[in-house]
Amino acid sequence: MDFLTKKQKVNKGEVLQYYVEGSHPAIISAMDFDRVQAEIARRQSLGRSYSGSSIFASKLICGDCGGFYGKKVWHSTDAYRREVWRCNGKFNGEAKCGTPALTTEGIQRMFLQAYNQLMGDREQVIQACEVMRSIIASDYSKLDAEIDALNEEIQVVAGLVNQRIKENTTTQQSQEEYNKKYNRLIKRYEKAVDRLNKATAERESRMQRDRDLWIFISSIIEQPLVLGTWDEGLWLTLLDTATVHADNRITFRFKDGTDIGVGAE
Repeated sequence: MDFLTKKQKVNKGEVLQYYVEGSHPAIISAMDFDRVQAEIARRQSLGRSYSGSSIFASKLICGDCGGFYGKKVWHSTDAYRREVWRCNGKFNGEAKCGTPALTTEGIQRMFLQAYNQLMGDREQVIQACEVMRSIIASDYSKLDAEIDALNEEIQVVAGLVNQRIKENTTTQQSQEEYNKKYNRLIKRYEKAVDRLNKATAERESRMQRDRDLWIFISSIIEQPLVLGTWDEGLWLTLLDTATVHADNRITFRFKDGTDIGVGAE
């Protein structure tokens, strides 16, 4: 709840949140829960509209315009009916996107190639992820100290505002001078709230990145070094985006930041 307006707001880290364990039998595993939460956070951060009807919908990106790929049906009413994936904005601009249409099987096959290439350096990938996690962890103490200081500042200013209001109702004084002091305090309060929102958002962003890396590490440790069949779960868990290029290549960006390019056969 906001100290001045008394309006309720979403807790963005100003108040501690807790994950309760052992209260009842788990419906899904903790790992699966974290994977789902990570995917929800990823989709919310996209800032673009997309169709969530397929696992490909929010990951396949056109290398020409930056838009999402969507499922299209060719020859929908005859024997040559075929489902493909194509840039949703291919014909929207003055210049038509040169990126190709892809079949589901083609996407799956190219992903398996990228996965197998990634896993060829699994140990190095894990080590790099752990280094990134340690860097993220080192930033927490600084952000926590800033958040604590800003929360204290907000409490102090809120108290001063209430004190000024009370004094104005009980003591005769220049209203012009009172308004100047009051407005200065309000600006100070709003500045602190704005800084707090930015600091908590930054901390949450770093926490989400750390969570993504932990899930990524845990996932690749469990998997075989070479995969011969399509695995939907690995596409969702390991892959961030797949950018399609006009020369029929796809650049697969995994959640550790690794980019692997695969050409169409």
